[in-house]
Amino acid sequence: MSSSNEVTQLLVRWSEGDAQALEQLVPLVYEHCRAIAARQLNHERAEHTLQPTALVNELYLRLVDQNHVNWRNRAQFFAVSAQLMRRILVDYARARRTAKRGGSAVFVSLGAAATTADKEQQVADVLAIDDALQRLAGIDAEQVRIVELRYFAGLTVEETAVVVQRSARTVKREWRVAKAWLHRELASHTASQP
Repeated sequence: MSSSNEVTQLLVRWSEGDAQALEQLVPLVYEHCRAIAARQLNHERAEHTLQPTALVNELYLRLVDQNHVNWRNRAQFFAVSAQLMRRILVDYARARRTAKRGGSAVFVSLGAAATTADKEQQVADVLAIDDALQRLAGIDAEQVRIVELRYFAGLTVEETAVVVQRSARTVKREWRVAKAWLHRELASHTASQP
């Protein structure tokens, strides 16, 4: 039995309530989930306090709470995993922004202030991407799903096509359109910043 088929069978068993299936699944998907986490953290600031392992651990905690998912295949699992990781990072960025607005002011040097400004810009960028994706979801939810699968989960066009149940050609076209739309939105967001 191939690893892909084994993952799919374990996902189906987990959907049916088999807790042991999850225990067997984790070692099979861990490295790929860690690669997704590393890819997502590559877009974060260099000294981000979350490391890929911590992000995967947080993912695992959220996956355990996913009781009503009808797992169909490996690609769908990694798509949901990437989406959950993105939510974790967005939640982290929002919490960081909220903490920055807190009342405990700290005096820092000019050099440290510049570094802090860079970190705040990176937090703002994560939130701008999330806001742009939410606006795109209001226009075309399937394009958001394709972005999540291709960009965040790192799935191929063919794997994405299986998950969204569209042809590879359609996925390529929608991927191009979504990237262009997001680029325009993010460029206008950057231009509007002081």
